[in-house]
Amino acid sequence: KKKTVSFSSMPNDRKINSTAACISLMLEGCELKKVRSNSRMYSRFFVLDADLRSVRWEPSKKDSEKAKIEIKSVKEVRVGKKTPVLRSNGLSDQFPDECAFSIIYGDNYESLDLVASSADVVSAWVMGLRYLVSYGKHSPEAPGTGHPSLRTSWISSVFDLADLEKSGRIPVSRAVQLIKALNPGMKTSTIELKFKELQKASERPGTEVACDLFVEAYCELCTRPEIFFLLVQFSSNKEYLGVKDLLIFLEVEQGMEGVTEEKCLEIISKYEPSKEGREKGYLAIDGFTRYLLSADCSIFDPQHRKVCQDMAQPLSHYYISSAHSACLLEDNFWGRSDISGYISALGLGCRSIELVLWDGPEGEPVVYTSPSAASCVPFRAVVGLIDQHAFTASAYPLILCLVVRCSAPQQRLAAQCLRKTLGEKLYLEPPNPVASYLPSPEELKGRILIKGKKLPPTCEDSEGEVSDEEEGWELARRLGQEDREAPEGGGLRRVRLSRELSELVSLCQAVPFQDFESSRRGQRYWEMCSFSEVEAGRFANECPAELVSYNKRFLSRIYPSPMRIDASNMNPQDFWKCGCQMVAMNYQTPGLMMDLNAGWFRQNGACGYVLRPAIMREEVSYFSANAKDSLPGVPAQLLHLKVISGQNLPKPKGSGAKGEVVEPYVCAEIHGIPADCAEHRTKTALQSGDNPIFDESLEFQINLPELAVLRFVVLDDDYIGDEFIAQYTIPFECLQPGYRHVPLQSLAGEPLPHATLFVHVAITDRRGGGKGHRRGLAGRRGRRVREYTSTKATGIKAIDEVFRTATQPLREATDLRENVQNALVSFKELCGLTPAANMKQCILTVSTWLLHSDSAPSVTLNLAEQYPPMEAQGPIPDLLRKVLTAYETMIQTSRTLIESADAVYGKLIQAQQAGMDFHKELHRIETKEGLRGRKLQKALESFAWNITVLKGQADLLKHAKAEALDNLWQIHNAGQSCGIGRNGSASPEPSRLQAPLEPIPE
Repeated sequence: KKKTVSFSSMPNDRKINSTAACISLMLEGCELKKVRSNSRMYSRFFVLDADLRSVRWEPSKKDSEKAKIEIKSVKEVRVGKKTPVLRSNGLSDQFPDECAFSIIYGDNYESLDLVASSADVVSAWVMGLRYLVSYGKHSPEAPGTGHPSLRTSWISSVFDLADLEKSGRIPVSRAVQLIKALNPGMKTSTIELKFKELQKASERPGTEVACDLFVEAYCELCTRPEIFFLLVQFSSNKEYLGVKDLLIFLEVEQGMEGVTEEKCLEIISKYEPSKEGREKGYLAIDGFTRYLLSADCSIFDPQHRKVCQDMAQPLSHYYISSAHSACLLEDNFWGRSDISGYISALGLGCRSIELVLWDGPEGEPVVYTSPSAASCVPFRAVVGLIDQHAFTASAYPLILCLVVRCSAPQQRLAAQCLRKTLGEKLYLEPPNPVASYLPSPEELKGRILIKGKKLPPTCEDSEGEVSDEEEGWELARRLGQEDREAPEGGGLRRVRLSRELSELVSLCQAVPFQDFESSRRGQRYWEMCSFSEVEAGRFANECPAELVSYNKRFLSRIYPSPMRIDASNMNPQDFWKCGCQMVAMNYQTPGLMMDLNAGWFRQNGACGYVLRPAIMREEVSYFSANAKDSLPGVPAQLLHLKVISGQNLPKPKGSGAKGEVVEPYVCAEIHGIPADCAEHRTKTALQSGDNPIFDESLEFQINLPELAVLRFVVLDDDYIGDEFIAQYTIPFECLQPGYRHVPLQSLAGEPLPHATLFVHVAITDRRGGGKGHRRGLAGRRGRRVREYTSTKATGIKAIDEVFRTATQPLREATDLRENVQNALVSFKELCGLTPAANMKQCILTVSTWLLHSDSAPSVTLNLAEQYPPMEAQGPIPDLLRKVLTAYETMIQTSRTLIESADAVYGKLIQAQQAGMDFHKELHRIETKEGLRGRKLQKALESFAWNITVLKGQADLLKHAKAEALDNLWQIHNAGQSCGIGRNGSASPEPSRLQAPLEPIPE
């Protein structure tokens, strides 16, 4: 009889909420597929012996005494395709990773490779086996027998407090409220149903419940199996984490640095609900769940919750959160102007607001962007509001973009109003003529800049003519106020501008854009251009490198196409990838584009300014926004994302007619440069209620991490059309590794109470991803052709000779890095770990094998040496020998990298600096060589490429050396803590890892 177990929350399904339940399933047995080394699979019935000492299977050609594995011989239980057999090409696509597991057993470290019908069955077997391996000498306590567990005692004490009458029973309604208070977000109907079900099963109906029934209901409702599974994996002490267990979990799995036992005790005292647990330093399942759901364990890196970027760069080096038509609450055409839109935008950290000034009926200017002449707001009221709220969310400069559509007399009133209301906040100092770049946000803190037209210096009258901006005329047409015809010949319209308003403009003077060459030669740093979405989109597609180069010195503002009469939003990433600083968004329109904008600007303390990637800021650098692969000098990364489960998912809006059933799936999207844009989805969780289990792994390659955004979308799978449930958007740079909860938000970006996704995040270098390494063992791996980054010819002999000196150092730098990466991947695979694992996990895994064996081979780490060798005394099994060989290769390649990096780094930097010496002379050399047109463009591009490659490869080498030193430190640290290290006093100091690489003079 085939039996399966489900972690689903449907009442009729079996619940695995304790180790005892896992053992119970194993005692009953179930069908699993046994995988042989020839990649064939055979269905067998696996069962745990009643004495809990062996796992048997049948039918088998072996006699019954041989078709079994003794629990005491088990070295390790691995989840996923973590052995050479399961990784082999013939099997890798036949079943998902989460349905496979392996039992490593015996003195020869053999593997029994198994495939289950679902991830739930795998979890139950793995949890049960790991428990038995650790505590095989005594059977686990079944619920209700023997000494009550930490958890049972705590739940009983909660019941006693609620039992006001001390009758040993409490009303069902009170019991329901109690469980709801302990687990916010759980539906009342779910709790009531559970009590009815348990009362019926125990034949104790009525309006009251006894303590034992309450404990049972709580354990069934409030145990999240995936978290219980995690706890057992790290626990060395039955069903809770001790201080040392928690420390290993935080360091190894969560990637936290500098964790102390004091910090762990702090976490326990904060989150463990039972008094006994807090006193003894134990974190049981409820405290562990609370901790994982808390802000202390957020997916969003807390460092990014405050301003954490360099704010002293020129203003043009930042993306600036910008609003278009911020006063609208609805769409452009039917919208009504409402003053609260400004408060909302400023509260979200918006730092650029557009104000379109029109002649008001009372003789003073008004602001309205809706076609209804009745809906307008006095300009005075808007400025008063801005004065009040300008710096509540951010202290950094606010830019007011004035589009003038009113007469000169009303412009004077507007200027007087701005001066009087904003006072000292207004930035009126003239630009510094000897500077080359705009001041920084730090220098402009607390100031308001006016962006607008300025009268030419030759105009001495109280008003004059200036060229008009295209922006805002679509609305004028609808309002019937377009009394100024475009001049013949298609030139720019001219409008009257008063001197008072002109004098308010300093650092953000609006000028019309002609072409990139004219800007390069004649535009001054305080002048800026506005582009329509269509025009900017054309530049982004046809000449992205020139747009990136333009944005290094000048601010550019992109405004939505006038055709967007529904106030829909453009994709800001289309323009951020080209360095455009101000992409004006319709804040009032929720959806994907606004999610990207809101998520993006969270990363620097939500201050409205985000520093652009270095490759877009450096004066000489090559960057093509439309690159289809990795960029020179930017280390590509792999994001390994496991979507485990969902909690308290709401029903889609307006889905009442569909009844109770929600069948969700999760879509993970990467938005960034075109090479990074990708989307993967999980399977649909059928009949899963509010708490679905997905348990699915997704992988993304990120070529420009600094510009990538990850968006989670939860959708309801429906044949009529998938309906939106929730979303969360986070910049790639803000992701924290490890097990994390994603706080879901509504379509409008508002938090959904208690609705979360539980995920695991790991980030590795691209080569660490093990692409093309399906078989796992080094000897059987196909050789990959190594790709070397090289310099490009500029066509100028003297310059090319300088760059040619870097050819050999570039090859050496690549070899040093790739050799270490390959050795790391092999070592991790042989340890049965993913490429995302860290060195500490590898050493702890090897030590676990050795400590779980009665006749353990003697393998030690000699920590007295800087590069600690792993030494074996006496004969050792084949698998362990391969692990030792892979470890030795990894140590040797790391040593070569650490000892050679400085010299190679010095040569690369020397070539880069010699190249930069030519930069100042470049235009003179171009003229002398007679380069023009396409040849000139090609020479400039090749020069920028070479400088970028040399700096980038030098940075990658510096980063690789720091990582190699960190790995050594992890080896020392893990060797000491797990007991296989000897002579451990020579642990290298972590401070060594920060030692910068200085250019070494030849």
